[in-house]
Amino acid sequence: MEAKDKITEQSSRFDHLERMSVGELLRHINEEDALVAEAVRKVIPEIQAFVEAVEPRMRQGGRLFYVGAGTSGRLGVLDASELPPTFGVSADMVIGIIAGGDKALRHAVEKAEDFLERGWQDLEKFSPAAQDTVLGIAASGTTPYVVGAVGEARKHGLLTGCITSNPHTPLAAAVEHPIETIVGPEFVTGSSRMKSGTAQKLVLNMISTSLMIRLGRVEGNRMVKMQLTNAKLIDRGTRMIQESLGLSYDEAQKRLLETGSVDKVLKTSK
Repeated sequence: MEAKDKITEQSSRFDHLERMSVGELLRHINEEDALVAEAVRKVIPEIQAFVEAVEPRMRQGGRLFYVGAGTSGRLGVLDASELPPTFGVSADMVIGIIAGGDKALRHAVEKAEDFLERGWQDLEKFSPAAQDTVLGIAASGTTPYVVGAVGEARKHGLLTGCITSNPHTPLAAAVEHPIETIVGPEFVTGSSRMKSGTAQKLVLNMISTSLMIRLGRVEGNRMVKMQLTNAKLIDRGTRMIQESLGLSYDEAQKRLLETGSVDKVLKTSK
């Protein structure tokens, strides 16, 4: 797929950006961002199909891997890293893998994404099994590191999906569940950290949050299994117990700290 065929590489709808005032820049960026939610809404059926395919695998102990490079990889690592404290799951339930390794989270790693075989090589370090799922993330839909990873994963019997911002890409062709968020050209031509990255973040939120709810990590609308890793979360958990059981704040916090979990307090009080 040549660059001229990629929507993500097409020229911005705006020109002479350097001549715009700060207010103009912000308003036009916001105008472009407003298009993202609609692009995501259009692919809800594809997101649903992916989540429904992943859920039974995870119930049987399967893991979900996010694989990406650059911004896409960072967003995958971010989403995966937030799930243990938010939902109380183990850190190896959803795993983010980025081309170039942890160094690439802060610094560009030259040519890390350019080798077709490296994505699968990085996945192999986790001993992938048939119950696992790999979600490739690449705005262009052509990143060799990601295309190679999902291609090999599928050959080995893993479930595969992708998030991309171009239609009919090699990445989409390589997976069973392509999710194509067509957000259009970027405000700064080719800067897919903008609308494409926002779309990726929205879709990752939808996938992981839906899965966590379906897997019993939320009751009502509350994160009852969250880890109590700081004062804010202890306060939040205390108020959950206080509201659910009609206790004083001090008594609710006492029970929370004794058990270490909102979920445990609520279950033992039924």
